[in-house]
Amino acid sequence: MDADRLVREGERKLRAAGVDSPAHDAAVLLAHACGCRRADIDRARLLGSGLDGVAAPRDALRAYRSLVDRRAAREPLQLIVGYARFRGLIVDVGTGVFIPRPETEMVVQCGIDWLNDQPVEAPRVVDLCAGSGVIGLSVASEVADAEVWAVEMSPDALVWTERNRRRIGSISPGLDDSYHLVSGDATSPGTLAYLNGTIDAVITNPPYVPDARVPDQPEVRDHDPRMALYGGSDDGMAIPRLMIDRAHALLRPGGLLVMEHDITQGGRLAAYARDRGFPESRTVEDWTHRPRALMAVKG
Repeated sequence: MDADRLVREGERKLRAAGVDSPAHDAAVLLAHACGCRRADIDRARLLGSGLDGVAAPRDALRAYRSLVDRRAAREPLQLIVGYARFRGLIVDVGTGVFIPRPETEMVVQCGIDWLNDQPVEAPRVVDLCAGSGVIGLSVASEVADAEVWAVEMSPDALVWTERNRRRIGSISPGLDDSYHLVSGDATSPGTLAYLNGTIDAVITNPPYVPDARVPDQPEVRDHDPRMALYGGSDDGMAIPRLMIDRAHALLRPGGLLVMEHDITQGGRLAAYARDRGFPESRTVEDWTHRPRALMAVKG
């Protein structure tokens, strides 16, 4: 099997279908079909060699072309291969759970940087709307002695959150004791009420897409769960506002809320947070210099 020829073949088909990263996706799909690493594909292309380790090349070729067809139909790459990369983690994803995005990695970094600057030996963190679990699991894995509570309402998503808790826990000693998964409505005052006033940081990526603005990307529009996308109002801010209210109750004085939001919502959410008891509220830009997250410190 000529790795370079196959990747180029897949790349052409994916580019014609409007896929944003056709070369990358074709190489990942070829590695998945062959049961090898992406690095093995890159090495074979660089050396101009075949994939000698593939036990059944004809089966792998058929599988690869079938995977490329699925991606060309705009099925998300992560759903096809069954996993997503997030910071240093690899998490399982599938139907019913929101696929984590690079923008959320920046949101988590903001929270972790703040926590590392605080004189708190064992920070207490809440991840509202946990989805696949990447926010809370990243904090539990990266912040020394952190204790994390993660809240998710969707039964479909909870299957993946629990699966990833077990997956990450198998390679992170102590995570079973420091990461607590809770089934519940993240906007409800009763959820985690016993923690009110004790939390150092709330880090969340809630549903925030304006109901009146359906995403253009088929990968998002047709495959991400509606519950994880839409913010409950035409401007998408109904649920984010409830998150601000819930975070205020959970946080100790001086505690931090970091919340991802739509690029159209930054100023209004910062103003709402100031009115709700977060005098230090500002908008943080993502790597493309678009307003992406609210950082607010409770008064």
